[in-house]
Amino acid sequence: MKVLFKEIQIQTNERTEIIDITGKVEDIINRSEITNGLCVIHTVHSTAAIIINEHEKGLKKDIVRKIREDFPKDAGWLHNEVDDNADAHLASTYIGPTKIFPIQRGKIIRGPWQNIFLLELDGPRTRRVMVEIIGE
Repeated sequence: MKVLFKEIQIQTNERTEIIDITGKVEDIINRSEITNGLCVIHTVHSTAAIIINEHEKGLKKDIVRKIREDFPKDAGWLHNEVDDNADAHLASTYIGPTKIFPIQRGKIIRGPWQNIFLLELDGPRTRRVMVEIIGE
């Protein structure tokens, strides 16, 4: 079994932002020489997440809007007394930092409308996304 571990660094520009990283992940898989296995995509931040969805401008805006509705910045969160970013921590907790995809014949298995995104929840910042590929 082979294991390849790579880091992607992403500069975000907005407080809440969706950045497509599909091409970067697929490039790592292509260079890995692993034909069958798993690809783990993980962000090492407690105010960011990894999501899978369609890359459509309106949908991306809808996702950001829904996050702001469900996790309003000024809702009296106790953590705001420390860092003033409780909304970002809560959204990340519910959405999650990690996704796993199968790899078959050297390609990531995803639906035609499934792209991989870093979801920034407390930007702008430089974010790190870890990509680990395990297989043969």
